[in-house]
Amino acid sequence: MKANSKEEKACAPNDPEHRRRLAPPVEESAIEMAARIFRAMGDPSRLRTLAMLAQGEACVTEIAAATKEELSTISQRLRVLRAENLLMRRRQGKHVLYSLADQHVAGLIFNALAHATEQRQAKTKG
Repeated sequence: MKANSKEEKACAPNDPEHRRRLAPPVEESAIEMAARIFRAMGDPSRLRTLAMLAQGEACVTEIAAATKEELSTISQRLRVLRAENLLMRRRQGKHVLYSLADQHVAGLIFNALAHATEQRQAKTKG
């Protein structure tokens, strides 16, 4: 049985048009940075902290109280997230308040959690 030409063309790795469509649409440096962002967000405790900060800014003490963790643990976690530009901080008197860097970060968090929720619901239904 002979495959039609559309099927043959769809999987033609030597075709220049095929290679052009599969080429990454962004610079390699952006791919590397995005991978670091996903690694930073990939830890459950860091993701939980980001989800908390998506609700509004908070200081280390508030985050520690909410999570029942040590201040040093929270500070280290925030340092990792800030190093990947996922957080901003601002000083208010003696306190440093942390918030998400921008709406892109909020979108990543909400989309990841929504996707995880959908996947869990689909598995329980199926």
